[in-house]
Amino acid sequence: MGHIPTKTLEDLEYQEVLRQCADFAITPLGKKACLELTPEVETEWIMNQLQAVSEFRASFENENRIPNHGFESLTEVFALLKIENSVLEVHSFRNITTNTETTNTLISFLKKFQSYYPTLFQRCEGLTVEKEIKSSVDAVIDRFGEVRDNASESLYSIRKKIQQLRGKISSSFNKALSQYQTADYLDDIRESIIDNRRVLAVKAMYRRKIKGTIMGSSKTGSIVFIEPEATHAQTQELQNLLFEEGEEIKKILSQLTDFFRPYLPYLQLQQAFLLEMDILYAKARYAQEIKGLLPKMETDSRELEFIKAYHPLLLQAHKLEGKITHPQDIRLDTEHRIIVISGPNAGGKSITLKTVGLLQLMLQSGMLIPVHERSKACLFNRILTDIGDNQSIENHLSTYSYRLKNMKYFLRKCDQNTLFLIDEFGTGSDPELGGALAEVILEDFYERNAYGLITTHYSNLKVLATELPAMMNANMQFDNRTLEPVFKLILGEAGSSFTFEVAQKNGLPFNLINRAKKKIERGKVRFDATIAKLQKERSQMQKTGQSLKEKESKAAQESDRMAEMNTKLQTKLVSYQELFDQNQRMIVLGNKVNDIAERFFENNKKRPLISELLKLVEGENAKRKRKTAAVAKKEREKKKQLNEEVAKEIEVVRKEKKKKAKQKEVPSKPKPKLHVGDRVRMYDGRSVGSIDSIEKNKAIVNYGIFTTQVNLELLELVEAVKSKK
Repeated sequence: MGHIPTKTLEDLEYQEVLRQCADFAITPLGKKACLELTPEVETEWIMNQLQAVSEFRASFENENRIPNHGFESLTEVFALLKIENSVLEVHSFRNITTNTETTNTLISFLKKFQSYYPTLFQRCEGLTVEKEIKSSVDAVIDRFGEVRDNASESLYSIRKKIQQLRGKISSSFNKALSQYQTADYLDDIRESIIDNRRVLAVKAMYRRKIKGTIMGSSKTGSIVFIEPEATHAQTQELQNLLFEEGEEIKKILSQLTDFFRPYLPYLQLQQAFLLEMDILYAKARYAQEIKGLLPKMETDSRELEFIKAYHPLLLQAHKLEGKITHPQDIRLDTEHRIIVISGPNAGGKSITLKTVGLLQLMLQSGMLIPVHERSKACLFNRILTDIGDNQSIENHLSTYSYRLKNMKYFLRKCDQNTLFLIDEFGTGSDPELGGALAEVILEDFYERNAYGLITTHYSNLKVLATELPAMMNANMQFDNRTLEPVFKLILGEAGSSFTFEVAQKNGLPFNLINRAKKKIERGKVRFDATIAKLQKERSQMQKTGQSLKEKESKAAQESDRMAEMNTKLQTKLVSYQELFDQNQRMIVLGNKVNDIAERFFENNKKRPLISELLKLVEGENAKRKRKTAAVAKKEREKKKQLNEEVAKEIEVVRKEKKKKAKQKEVPSKPKPKLHVGDRVRMYDGRSVGSIDSIEKNKAIVNYGIFTTQVNLELLELVEAVKSKK
């Protein structure tokens, strides 16, 4: 069985994540539950939680949004139902009804959209749409929270008597009010209310004139408040009836409470369901806020790969300040179980460490994390951390002593299911001795097959990472020109601390820096300088590689674009060729029909006409293949579309031709005036006839076998009639 120590939660600021998450819960119980969340190690629970949160988050971005899950706490109600002869208040019954209606709505919704939210639907197990609860409460209590008159026959009778008696009291009081007002015994305010009773405001000098009970007086003593004698007796009777009413209401509510006692397990299950829905909602909303998602979970293998991983707290803080947050890429697997991160201070080593640890805690608490969708994650039974300066004042321990005590715990607990995170490994003691001790501890972690990340400045740990096959160096990239951190983790090579370079940048005299270099081992300086040089070369190669990738990407895009364009052109050419062939065929067919029409015009014989037309149609049909209605429709649509495209292009060509024609236009000859007897023909025809008569703008043209009326504008002169001398 695994365990996540409290120190790990403190080191990684886990509680702050819970506070941010709890802000999205909509009920006090939900907020409290979010703050009490702890990372789990049970795979089934974690996977179920993650899937449920993922489904809930997805509901925010589709049309089938999950209905409201707000509910009232029934914890006190549960406690009372367990006590014999206890009676619930009216508002408690209303809360039970409200929670039941909310539950019924959610059950019905999740059942309807079970395919969308299968994991959330599992939460409804053991719950049913309960209608009897609402009907039972509604039969006794109205929507205003009052017990209904018809809740019992006795209550109905009592309230009827109360109503009648209140009418009598009002009548008798108004009678006395009118009587004493006429007698001028009353003050200007006439009446008042004392202890829920109407009283007369009597002038003090006339108090003995009025029979009744003195209920009080004004501060000055000028007014005495008196309840009339007749009203007093009726009021006492009313008080008795009101007491009876209260007793009857208690009896009714007691019966209703007894009705709900068997429902206690169901009501507890119901509240647990609504509470979990609120927790899942808060997690989903927080995920939406930090752009969290569910990475691919490796439950059968030990593989962790966070791509573009953000520290959630840093992300939120930078968002408020308008700053950029730098994501990190990091990978742990069986071939690279331990990563040694080096590099200058303030470069982001500790943040990288905390990012991995905090995201792992969030995952194992059923929370989505801000990483790229291609990321992978696995689960650990233990997550151990040693981050920051942890002096123990109570135990009088120095930083180094405290860290050694921590390492003792690590050595006792580390195994293949452990993730350890150590910041500035081995610091706090003599560099040589502390480095040696850190090296052997790290070797022990390695032999135990543990997974982890450490940050260090010790060269011997960097060397160890290159020697052991399942251990890897990494460094936080540093701009060698500006000596500013880039906040990018580079896997596969150790980092230089840039100690002397940073000192030089900050204005330390050269002679002091040179003296410092001479005081330490020459090999160590050369080793650090070599690492710095490698980093520079790596940076340059990375820039060149990035440039080549960009050019390659652009070339590939251009190639794809040209290929797509070529495909489109080929398709158009084929379509245009088909259209051209069809049009040519139609022209040939039209010429054949025209020849048949000419022969008919000359001989006026119908039988040969019909015979030739039928022969022509049969010949054309013989060329056609019988097609289904769908295929024919598809071809018609394709032809229509193609014709439209051609028409558009033809229109452009026509416009160009018209434009050119206007430029070359020459004055046309005037049209000759037509007379009776002129031989004429129509502009679009071949037949020639003679004009028999002209009326207004129309002429009667004689073609020999028939005559027709034609507009003069449509006729052209073939031969003018000879003028008579």
